[in-house]
Amino acid sequence: MSLPPIVRFAPSPTGRLHVGNVRTALFNWLFARRHGGSFVLRLDDTDRERSTEAFAQAIQDDLRWLGMDWDRLERQSLRFAAYDAARDRLIAGRRLYPCYETPEELEFRRKRLLAQGRPPVYDRAALRLSDADRARLEAEGRKPHWRFMLEPGDVRWDDLARGAQHIDESSQSDPVLIRADGTYLYTLPSVVDDIDFSITHVIRGEDHVTNTGTQIQLFRALGAEPPVFAHLPLLVGADGRSLSKRLGSLSLADLRAQGIEPLAVWALLARLGTADPVEPVDSLQPLVDGVDFARVGRAPARFAEDELRTLSQRTVHGLPFAVARPRLDDAVDVLGEAFWLAVRGNLAQVADAAAWVPVVQGPLQPVVEDPGFLVQAAEVLPPDPWDDATWKAWTAALAARSGRKGRALFHPLRLALTAREQGPEMARLLPLIGRERVTARLRGETA
Repeated sequence: MSLPPIVRFAPSPTGRLHVGNVRTALFNWLFARRHGGSFVLRLDDTDRERSTEAFAQAIQDDLRWLGMDWDRLERQSLRFAAYDAARDRLIAGRRLYPCYETPEELEFRRKRLLAQGRPPVYDRAALRLSDADRARLEAEGRKPHWRFMLEPGDVRWDDLARGAQHIDESSQSDPVLIRADGTYLYTLPSVVDDIDFSITHVIRGEDHVTNTGTQIQLFRALGAEPPVFAHLPLLVGADGRSLSKRLGSLSLADLRAQGIEPLAVWALLARLGTADPVEPVDSLQPLVDGVDFARVGRAPARFAEDELRTLSQRTVHGLPFAVARPRLDDAVDVLGEAFWLAVRGNLAQVADAAAWVPVVQGPLQPVVEDPGFLVQAAEVLPPDPWDDATWKAWTAALAARSGRKGRALFHPLRLALTAREQGPEMARLLPLIGRERVTARLRGETA
C-alpha cells in the first residue's frame, strides 16, 4: 500500500449503534490502524426529522466505550453547500435531470413492465419533456425529483473482500439523487464527502454491492477516481436468519448494560466469518495485526449472543489489572493487583470483583462445618509472612495431623475462610485475608 489509507464510518444519528453496523466500524478502524492510516467518523445527519443530537452523542459514547477513537469528525448537516455545488455541476454536465412522475405513476409503470415480463427499469420519459411540458407540470404544482443518468455497460472493480466484481448499469434505473422536496438521498452527499475527505477505501456491508456501480460512475462524473471497495458479508443469527428484527436488543447500549466486555465485542465481530479462531484478547493489537480481508469468508457471519457472553467472561478472566482498573470499585482498587489476579478467574463481569472484597477485608461470618477440625487447622497455621506457597504448606501439615485429604480436607477450610462453597484459588486468597482474620474465622468469629 503506497499511501496510508483514509477510511470512514458513516452512521446516521437516527438510532443507537448495534452489532450489525458497528462491525463495519471495527473493520474500518482496524484496517486504518494496521496501515498507519486515518479513521473518519462521519455523521450522516441530513435527515432533519429523524436525526437527533442525542443519538449523535450516543454514537460517539458507544464508540468510546468500545475504545475506538477517530482522527476526524464530520457532520453532513454542515456541508449542504458542497452538495449543492456538486448538484449544479452534474446538472451543467447533463448527468442530473428533472423528473415529474408521481410515486403512483411510477408504481403503475413498474407493474406494467413486470406484467409484460420486462425488467422494471425507468424509461427516461422525463428526458422527452419539452420546456413547455415542464412549465405546465410545474404550474400544476409538481416539483421535480432529480435522477442521475447512468452510462450503459459494465462497471468493474476489484473488491478487497469479494474479488473481481461487475455491475451491468444498462439493467439499472437511473437513481434518484434528490427528492421532490429538495432533500438529498444518501448517494450524492456520501460520494461528495468521500471525494472531499480523500477517502481511499470504502469498507461496508455487502448489501451495498448493487449501489457500487452507480457510485463509481458518480465519482467519475464529479472528476474523481473511485476509492477501493471492500464489501463484507452481513451478520446473521446463529440459526442463519436475519438479525434485523432483533437488533434493538443487540445495541451497544444494551450490551454495555449487561456488563459485556468491549474487548469481547471486538474479538467476536472482528473474527466471525474469518479463518481466524474466536478467542479472548487483552488488547486491540492482535486484532489490528490480524485484519486481512483475504481471510474473510463469503458466507454470512453467524452471530450468537451466548457466544458473546461466554467470550466476555473469558475476556474478564484474562484482563490485566491496568486494563480493568479504571472500572473497578474503589475498595477493589485499594486492594490492588494481587486481589484482582486472585479473583478475576471467577468473575462474569469486572464489577463482580467487589463482591469478593468482604472475603478479604471482612467483616465476614464464617460457616463452621467441623469445629474440631478447625481447631486442628489453627494449631498448624504457619507464621507470617504469608505468600502463595503458604496454603500448600498449611494444608500439607494439616493433612498429616488430621489424616484427611481431598474434599474432607479443603471444603471445611473454604467455608470457614470465605463462607462460600466455591471461589478463587485459596492459595491466592489466603495471604490477602491475612493471619489475624484467618485465625479468628477458624474460631468461628466474624472477622
